[in-house]
Amino acid sequence: MEEVVEVLLNDADPGVRYRVLVDVCGVSPTSPEAAQVRALIPTSERVKALLSPYTTGHAPGVYSKFTGAHWTLANLADIGYPPGDPALLPLRDQVCDCWLAPDRIRERVVPREAPRYKSYPGVPIIDGRARRCASQEGNALYAVLALGLADERADRLAANLARWQWPDGGWNCDRKTAARTSSFHESLLPLRGLAWHAKVTGSVTSRQAAERTAEFFLERRLFRRKRDGAVIQESFLKLHYPAYWYYDILIALKVMAEAGHLTDPRCAEALDLLEGKRLPDGGWRAEGKHYKIVPEPANGGSLVAWGPVARKPTMNPFVTLDALYILRQAGRL
Repeated sequence: MEEVVEVLLNDADPGVRYRVLVDVCGVSPTSPEAAQVRALIPTSERVKALLSPYTTGHAPGVYSKFTGAHWTLANLADIGYPPGDPALLPLRDQVCDCWLAPDRIRERVVPREAPRYKSYPGVPIIDGRARRCASQEGNALYAVLALGLADERADRLAANLARWQWPDGGWNCDRKTAARTSSFHESLLPLRGLAWHAKVTGSVTSRQAAERTAEFFLERRLFRRKRDGAVIQESFLKLHYPAYWYYDILIALKVMAEAGHLTDPRCAEALDLLEGKRLPDGGWRAEGKHYKIVPEPANGGSLVAWGPVARKPTMNPFVTLDALYILRQAGRL
């Protein structure tokens, strides 16, 4: 491990250097060494590019994939951006106001026989279940908490998630009445946000909701069907960064670590798979990506590259950081 850690400690990006210090080497975030590196993150070329639409007056829509304020805040939280920066308050306000807009959160009971694809304002309640893309609130809740930007709106986001939670512990936006099992894609980020909310605020409601969601994933060993043990989707076994709203075992294990469930025996198979993907140089490669690099905001685009994505065994620093963090938290390093 020493060789790959040395490579990461010498990376040009201070976000990489900060994360390897704190997440891999176990240096306290408040130590002079870590604090000094963290203070450089806002000046990095990657952060300047991420924030460029907001500094040049050409900001895209809040949820514009993947350059809107919603994704930008989550990206900044993931790379360890220093908490409490007032420069990010306009982005926070855009995101919170978006997901808490009255027309968006208004609940409406919809008959089972209603047209499946008809557009309903707010949150349709079909067959007793709220049909909501809860990854949106979950990601927003995580980002504002991790960035130290939370206000009372974070409590409202958490309360909405808990109220819309399905009986099996997750969430789903599928409006088919036959859909009675939660979505992996829509449930992982709410788990992340609620676990953070419980940790930061002490909320019992959020903790209990997060525990129920964790169990939803754990009883499926993070990637297998409960019914027959088959792999749910092969894409779940491929490593990506950033994950955005997509699910795979890398982001799943990271969230389990944050939520305190990584030592559950039902995580072991996914941990074995992650360990088995380690390259000879000690790193991990990205096995795909969910974005395209664009010079200006465009649907599905990123203004920055997040490390190499190649068939050949080339280490991706961000995938490697997450893998090392996970294995360290699991006691496997």
